[in-house]
Amino acid sequence: MALQSETGRFGIVPRELAMTMTGLEFLEKLRDGALPAPPFAEVTDIWITEVERGRVVFEAKPSARFLNPMGSVHGGWIATVLDSAMGCAAHSIMQAGQAYTTVDMSISLVRAVSANAGVLRCEGKLIHAGNRIATAEGRLWDQAGTLMAHGSETCLVIGPAARNS
Repeated sequence: MALQSETGRFGIVPRELAMTMTGLEFLEKLRDGALPAPPFAEVTDIWITEVERGRVVFEAKPSARFLNPMGSVHGGWIATVLDSAMGCAAHSIMQAGQAYTTVDMSISLVRAVSANAGVLRCEGKLIHAGNRIATAEGRLWDQAGTLMAHGSETCLVIGPAARNS
């Protein structure tokens, strides 16, 4: 799959358009390139690769531009990858007219990530979906399948209450 940065398709989806789709439809269109990837994805080298209800996978490429002063990839970049996957797992169950925002996130960095680690995979899975709160968990692995970080997230559901949550 081509990286979004290779296609040059980055931008903001108008809220009026985004709110007409379910979260799953929106994420599928992002994955397929029918909607532009968010601007931060170009800067952070993060892109969505798999989407299903309650589960989303992102891939991300660490590089020297994400290094902290001690020479490993900054934990904030790792947190961004995890937040993307966990938040989108919650987004995947939203109905048209609903949105979400992250309320709380906790991560554990279990191994240092180097700039030459290659493409990492991060899976976000929904744990709970209520009318106003959704929770998700995420795991980040290197190419060998070694766990690099994991976390959990709570999201506030904004908009009309879900009908069959």
